[in-house]
Amino acid sequence: MNYQEWEEFVPQEFKADSLWKMTAYRYALFASDLGWSDVTKLIKDKRTIEIADQLYRSLGSISANLAEGYSRGRTLREEQAEYLAENIIESLLQNIPFAE
Repeated sequence: MNYQEWEEFVPQEFKADSLWKMTAYRYALFASDLGWSDVTKLIKDKRTIEIADQLYRSLGSISANLAEGYSRGRTLREEQAEYLAENIIESLLQNIPFAE
């Protein structure tokens, strides 16, 4: 699934939220959804349970941290940080092989 396909299935409640305007937030949610399939595979092996837990918490914290920062208002520095986050997440997503 690519980003455009994923976005079609996002509930309207998410899209109606003002956070949805932030590209980095949308990318973070997408990355979190993509990572979920990896988490469910990793959790099945005792040796990778801790890795699965860390991956799940890390992916979830990206959008949570962006939401927290967004709620505080925006300064030029925060806008620059958002731009950087967008570019980092976009770069990561381009290097993730998508399951068909």
